[in-house]
Amino acid sequence: MKNIDSFTHVRGKSIYLDDIPVLQGTLYGAAYGSPVAHGKITSLDVSEAEAMPGVVRIFTAKDIPGENQIGGIVPDEPLLAEGHVHFNGMPVAFVVAESAEAAQAAVHKVKIEIEPLPVITDPREARAKGELIVKPRQFVLGDVDAAWSQCDYIFEGIAETGGQEHLYIETQGAYSIPLENNRQKVYSSTQGPTAVQRHMAVVLGVPMHQLEVDVTRLGGGFGGKEDQATLWACLCALATHHLKRPVKYSLHRMEDMRMTGKRNPYSSDFKIGLSKDLKILAYEAEFHQNAGASADLSPAVLERTLFHCTNSYFIPNVKATAFSCRTHLPSNTAFRGFGGPQGMFVIESAIAKAAEELGIDKADIQKANLLRTGDEFPYGQKAVSEAVECWSKAESLYELDKIKCGIADFNSTNKLFRKGLSLMPVCFGISFTKTLMNQARALVHVYTDGSVGVSTGAVEMGQGVNTKMLQVAAQVFSINPNKVKIHSTSTFRIANTSPSAASATADLNGKAVQMACTEILQRLKTRAAERLQCEVGNIEIKNEFVWLNGAQTDISWENLVLDTYFNRISLSEHAHYATPDVHFDGTKEKGHPFAYHVYGTAITVVTVDCLRGTYEFDAVKIVHDFGSSMNPIIDRGQIEGGLVQGMGWMTMEEIVYDGEGRLRSNALSTYKVPDIYSVPKEIAIDYLQTEKDNLAIFRSKAVGEPPLMYGIGAFFALRDAIKAFNPSASPAFSAPMTPEKVLLALYSKPVKETLHEEEVSRVAIDKG
Repeated sequence: MKNIDSFTHVRGKSIYLDDIPVLQGTLYGAAYGSPVAHGKITSLDVSEAEAMPGVVRIFTAKDIPGENQIGGIVPDEPLLAEGHVHFNGMPVAFVVAESAEAAQAAVHKVKIEIEPLPVITDPREARAKGELIVKPRQFVLGDVDAAWSQCDYIFEGIAETGGQEHLYIETQGAYSIPLENNRQKVYSSTQGPTAVQRHMAVVLGVPMHQLEVDVTRLGGGFGGKEDQATLWACLCALATHHLKRPVKYSLHRMEDMRMTGKRNPYSSDFKIGLSKDLKILAYEAEFHQNAGASADLSPAVLERTLFHCTNSYFIPNVKATAFSCRTHLPSNTAFRGFGGPQGMFVIESAIAKAAEELGIDKADIQKANLLRTGDEFPYGQKAVSEAVECWSKAESLYELDKIKCGIADFNSTNKLFRKGLSLMPVCFGISFTKTLMNQARALVHVYTDGSVGVSTGAVEMGQGVNTKMLQVAAQVFSINPNKVKIHSTSTFRIANTSPSAASATADLNGKAVQMACTEILQRLKTRAAERLQCEVGNIEIKNEFVWLNGAQTDISWENLVLDTYFNRISLSEHAHYATPDVHFDGTKEKGHPFAYHVYGTAITVVTVDCLRGTYEFDAVKIVHDFGSSMNPIIDRGQIEGGLVQGMGWMTMEEIVYDGEGRLRSNALSTYKVPDIYSVPKEIAIDYLQTEKDNLAIFRSKAVGEPPLMYGIGAFFALRDAIKAFNPSASPAFSAPMTPEKVLLALYSKPVKETLHEEEVSRVAIDKG
């Protein structure tokens, strides 16, 4: 089954926010953002901006009829700055004009005076000053303090990961349309339609039923539109509320990069203790999360860091403490992996540190500590593990020993190039860690001509969820997929939705679709049994016909549907699904928060040019725990995309703020993402098929976020190549490992085998 959007995608006919035909009278917005990161507003003058040609009105905090608040987890985020500004780019005023150009021109005429206040950009400084978003969290397993005395080896260190720009192809935006009786319909580029609806209601002071949020699809989200799409929709809705005219705002790329939050950077401390047989006996970590100016989703991101602090390993004694630190940067937010990658990087750094100090292969420690079924996670849940199976299959399938021999041969015969190798196991929990969010609804109509309409809370953002929802309906009804239509995501059709996030969208909404279709199917089979005067248990609907006792009858799908309608039997169903058996007690930090876990192992090989610090990834070879994939083509695309996005975070995507909180990597000339020349030359993916039951739809495990963590292997493959060139080098565990960092690390300490000057010159000439 191909992605149902591919036909319109490749022809440029798919409808995104900017493709919606605008109504007559539509106005256009532009936000004025604070020019400083922290300060007290002493004056704001919009008179010159209001006098600009085409300007209709400029809105500030005083124009908000409801509450000036859009904070979700913590109510600490005003829609428009009021009194103080907390980051460079924080919206202070919203200009509405007859054209986008007029709005943007007027923004530059807004005048503001701000009394500067101290700026904090470092999370450790924020913690030292008591600037925490929420109370620290701590997961504990066993007795770490007592375990240190049992360890033969103990190592400590620091690990740091940077931010990451979402860089979705479609920037943030919204289009609000006034309806009668003070209602609005808002098209929003959001992963969380209900969150947008809820916050618009708070800002406008109206009930949620007055506001419909509709989403056809997004041009990418990656978590950046889970919470942060709310701001732009609320601004448009505020203007429409006052002006009674449609208002549209699609952010310019540089506006988007400046004003929106990124993946949370982390600065972390680790301590790891091992026995002589390389078993990890104790592990302690402190995570300093850079939350930015307000909570946004950072507390939830921090929680998932703790959930994944031990990755794919069983460690009997763990103490992991996490601090969400308030700084004067745009509020950082969800990003694919949602804190899990940050936690995994630290444990992988700790293992690498131990291996290097002991003079052994990092993989020896990894393999010796892989999770097995029945092992306990630090949060109390017991593992149903595929970690050993994935690792072992990767070793044998891809002939790991042969790869190692090839690398050793290459490194022994090349002076200016070195290859490096890493293995990266992954264990990622699937569910929202906030239990109440693990619910979804679906509305299914079977029309009298036999066609089917499906509405869910799932938002299509390139991950293929609409295709999977269509597959569920077609499979349950046993009809041709062309008879099924997936409708846009609307808060009027499906209310109280969870955001499309946490890799749970297909599972939650797919199960709801399955339930709704199964209920309608049962009514159809009951009607067929009445017509054929037999027991319902003898009836099947297969390949668009009714079957009786294994034999096809002459009753077609269309005939049965029409007959059921004529007998006044409902052909519609609204189903509700709530993931069973998930729970978590935040007071004890124990529970069973995940429906299941996804496992996998990636082997990464890199070649480093030791003269320049540049590198090429030769191959990434993966064994991934799919369960039983319902759409291998879509799932493969998710793995490839997630892998490369993770590699970009680890190697080249460097977010840079200066000491005054100004974004310096604010354009694609200064912020680099992987292109076709930087992806691995070979990506091999093996589908680990398992027969174990799970709570995934059709036992097809989630693939949205887990593959990103394979990209962490890129960092450690580079580190391995650096050590192969200069064994005395000791690069920091600081990602991203840019070419500049590689070059500095290669020569951070004297190279034991000095290169002759003529060799360096010759290679430089050969390479141009």
